[in-house]
Parts: sequence; structure tokens; C-alpha cells
Amino acid sequence: MTGGPAVVLEALRRAGGKTCSGQALSDLQGVSRAQVWKHVESLRARGYRIDAEAGEGYRLTKIPDRLYAEEILADLGTRWLAREVHHFDETDSTNRVALELARAGCADGTTVVAESQTAGRGRLGRSFYSPPGANLYTSIVLRPHITIAAAPSWILAAAAAVATTIADWLSHSVEPSAGEAVEIKWPNDVLISGLKTSGILMELGAEAARVEFLVLGIGVNLNSDRSEFPEEFRSRATSLYSHSGLRVDRIAFARHLYGNLERVFDDCGSRGFDAVRPEFESRFRMPGQRVTVCEFDGSRLEGTAIGIDADGALRIRRADPLPGTDDEVRVIAGDVTLAKEYP
Repeated sequence: MTGGPAVVLEALRRAGGKTCSGQALSDLQGVSRAQVWKHVESLRARGYRIDAEAGEGYRLTKIPDRLYAEEILADLGTRWLAREVHHFDETDSTNRVALELARAGCADGTTVVAESQTAGRGRLGRSFYSPPGANLYTSIVLRPHITIAAAPSWILAAAAAVATTIADWLSHSVEPSAGEAVEIKWPNDVLISGLKTSGILMELGAEAARVEFLVLGIGVNLNSDRSEFPEEFRSRATSLYSHSGLRVDRIAFARHLYGNLERVFDDCGSRGFDAVRPEFESRFRMPGQRVTVCEFDGSRLEGTAIGIDADGALRIRRADPLPGTDDEVRVIAGDVTLAKEYP
């Protein structure tokens, strides 16, 4: 949103809930009172509640539950991430839009957010359930100065930021100990009490051995009712609302998440994944569990998770190592299933 409506909204916001006279708004823009009224009507059409008081002026009394760029930016504490936000009522995939922006040369930190997705994507071509107006679907363009080999660790850093944000919300909104239920399933799923509430998809563009850009797509189930999930997801997924019984302020959650993402990406960019590793490991509770890994080449590996390496690779002790081979292996990428999946 730009132009007159944006100016009116900013003036009403600065008024802090007090009435702002129509004449003052008119003088601010050098337009007629009638034009101010048209700007107010356009804001109302977007879901803003603006009360008009005869002889007094206008007062902003409610903002819509929409992830508008101006609402995210209004109290955003980041320096470079999400300073440019592209909002969509609906799109097929925020990652598809972000990839187009990245290839066109958009700035580092450019962010896409949508109220709904018609073809939301997860890893390995899976679909991501994206009902309208309930959750957070966002993709971020990053331009780190890293090699292709270092790129996978950035998805782990993003998972740490998402897990921290979810735990912070639970700890402040439910009870301090509620955040302890949040954990990470390598490499990219964030769980609450064993049920998936967030997934992350990373795509990249590269030149030679260097990364030109990363696109990180993040979906977080915030206010969806678990009972409305597709049947194939219902037994394995949840939302913050279904877990806590409390509605999530999506705008505030998005701002907090973008702040945590900027922090971990700054750390990764300056000091490597090792700087974020403790935060990831504090939520990583797979060590000691039996796992099956389906790697991208179709091979299957069974064993016990040991931990992660400094580059984020998953370390596994084979269940049946071949004679003369090392019983411990590193997995860079793959689909991990726990031997005892959560109900």
C-alpha cells in the first residue's frame, strides 16, 4: 500500500488511538477532506476499523488479522531481513514467487508472505497444507557469501530460529515450561510434543561452487484447528492454537520470527554454523533414537542417531555395518523417519 491511504494509516497509527481530525489529515497531504474520506474508505475495505466521530475526525480502533507489509514493518526490529515485504492474499507458492524475485536481483532479506497457498510445497515434493488466514506462509531471499557445501546448514539455522520463536510464544502465552515441548527433527521439522507444527524448504541458485542466493520457505501452523487438517496430516501435525487453546497474533509472531532469523543468519554468515549449533542442539532430541534415512539416491540407511557435526550433517551409527566399513556415517540430506513415530 502506498500513497494517500498509507499516509492516513501512518498518521492514525501515530495518534495512538486518539482522534485525528479530518482537517489535519487533509493538511498533511495537501488534499481535500473528500479525498481523505476516500482514503479512509480504502483502508476500511482492507479490514481496518476506523471510527468517524462527528466534528472530531477519525480514530483507528482495530487492525485486521492480515499479514500486510505495513503491519509487519510497523514495529519490526530487523536491520535487513523483511525490510521489503511482498504480501499476497493468495499465491500458488511463496517459494515460487521468492525464486522469481531472487533471479530478478532483489535485495538480500526480501520477504514474501501469503494469506494462503494453493500449491504450498515441502521437502521432497510433498504438499504443505495452507488454509487461508490462519497460519504463516513466508519465503525469504538470502544472499550469503558461502559455498554450496555450506548451504545445508542454513536450513538447520532456520529451524533453530523457528523453534526458538515457537518456544518463546508458548512460554509467554501458556506457561514458562510450555516451551520445553518444542523440539527439532533433523533437518527441518519443528515439533510440539512430537507433532509437526512447522516445516522449512530451501532452494538455491549457484554459480560455480558459490551460492548466488538461497530461498528459505517457512510454514508455521498457528491458528489452524487440528480437527480440520487433511486426514493424512492429522495424526502427525498440530498447530499452536490446537496445542494451547490460544489464538496467535500472526503479525507479532511474524515480526518475532524475522528477528530470530536475522540473528541466526548473521551468526552463520560471520562465524559459520558452529555459532548457531548450540541453539539447534538444545532442541535436537534425536540422539539415541532409532532412525531410518531414505537418501536422495534411493538408498536406505537404518541405525541410531548420534548427533550432528559442525556442518550440520546427521551422524548415525549403522544397525548392520558391512565388514570392514565404518559403523558411523554422515548424512548430508535425506528423509528421516523415527523408528517409533509419534502418534
